[in-house]
Amino acid sequence: MLDLTYETPKIKTIAGARHDWELVIGMEVHAQVSSNAKLFSGASTKFGAEPNSNVSFVDSAMPGMLPVINEFAVEQAVRTGLGLKAEINLVSAFDRKNYFYPDLPQGYQISQLYHPIVGEGEVIVDMGPGVARKVRIERIHMEQDAGKSIHDMDPNMSFVDLNRTGVCLMEIVSRPDIRGPEEAAAYLGKLRQIMRYLGTCDGNMQEGSMRADVNVSVCLPGEYEKFIETGDFSHLRTRCEIKNMNSMRFIQQAIDIEARRQIALHEAGEEVVQETRLFDPDKGETRSMRSKEEAHDYRYFPDPDLLPLEIEQAWVDNIAASLPELPDEKKARFVNDFGLSEYDASVLTAEVENAAYFEEVQREAGDGKLSANWVINELFGRLKKEDHGITDSPVSPSQLAGIIKLIKSGDISGKIAKDLFEIVYTEGGDPAEIVEARGMKQVTDTGAIEAAVDEIIAANPAQVEKAKQNPKLAGWFVGQVMKATGGKANPKAVNELVAAKLGL
Repeated sequence: MLDLTYETPKIKTIAGARHDWELVIGMEVHAQVSSNAKLFSGASTKFGAEPNSNVSFVDSAMPGMLPVINEFAVEQAVRTGLGLKAEINLVSAFDRKNYFYPDLPQGYQISQLYHPIVGEGEVIVDMGPGVARKVRIERIHMEQDAGKSIHDMDPNMSFVDLNRTGVCLMEIVSRPDIRGPEEAAAYLGKLRQIMRYLGTCDGNMQEGSMRADVNVSVCLPGEYEKFIETGDFSHLRTRCEIKNMNSMRFIQQAIDIEARRQIALHEAGEEVVQETRLFDPDKGETRSMRSKEEAHDYRYFPDPDLLPLEIEQAWVDNIAASLPELPDEKKARFVNDFGLSEYDASVLTAEVENAAYFEEVQREAGDGKLSANWVINELFGRLKKEDHGITDSPVSPSQLAGIIKLIKSGDISGKIAKDLFEIVYTEGGDPAEIVEARGMKQVTDTGAIEAAVDEIIAANPAQVEKAKQNPKLAGWFVGQVMKATGGKANPKAVNELVAAKLGL
């Protein structure tokens, strides 16, 4: 639920500005539906194909070609709506949005303005320990993507690649509930996480599978509260839209820069013009792209080639019954069932593949906390150092579970386990067989450990006297014994024997 203790970020344009200003942000996120075929044709959606190789007669708007809706794309949109706890509209309809782009062969885009497939929902955004923010979803509608214009292949001509034309997009429109750059990035990250769990969008922002238009305005303290209380948008100041953002870092930078631009205008008594702007990360500025169009500018009308889309509640219920465990629920289960901290559970559930890997390790090892420690600190740490993801891991869940089981059985110590992990990571192999073949088993014979302790104590009488005066120095003897036994001695037994021999 909305945490009322959350402190709204305040921003000033320059030192000495007359007011503290607050941000008001809404986002329109375009998420490419994970589907092998486009929204209205059977053409492939595979990324990276040769230019204009994934184009059907429908996509290229050949005369007489009619759109046929992709049922699986509709199912994916419904699945996304259910994952965002949103209302599913059993009747929706497609409209023609008329505008000219050279990479849109039809001269119009098929979208949903008046009757979207998904209604109001919500996203809970974690902003830190114990602080969560609720961002309301206004709607999700389906639409077809445009192609791509390429301007850097020839100094005198532009080229057009129509591979993306007709790919199904879900446009997820939020209410203006976001109050700062970090919250905007966290919201987008949470959307991405949920859709990746659902399998409805791969969230690959580098490939354009997910991008956002960010609406930014500023207000004085109290003005936003009036809007929340009344729902009247006249209480909000003029907004500007920053178009086609596909980097969370750039989104945060763009919001901050655009907010400062607007604040400077307000404080100078000038007007903020509602418009669409582009962000230039190299120059650190937003610049005007075009005046902001309204719905009437696009001359929307119902698409005459597509009947209203009617779906049955039973079909929606079947989709709902097949939903996977979502990240918030999985995180709560990891905390409750395995005794993990909120932080560790968040790290493990951040990506669906990470959570699946951990659960497989835990299932085999039978120890949630120890499994989490090894997955997060040893495996994730090593993978991050080498700029790899969990899918690139050379250590399988079964191998890591094997190492953990050897620790639990007392066959190896924690130090030996780290050496064993390195061997498995670089060379592979079965952990138990490696320990046996290389003589890595922990020494648990108290007689052998006691002999090593006696030898170290006898050789260092001066250190013995110091340890008797300062018991903390007993750790030196423990280290020497571990060194003498090649790290194989049972650390607990060594500590107990050293303390007993020194009379501590």
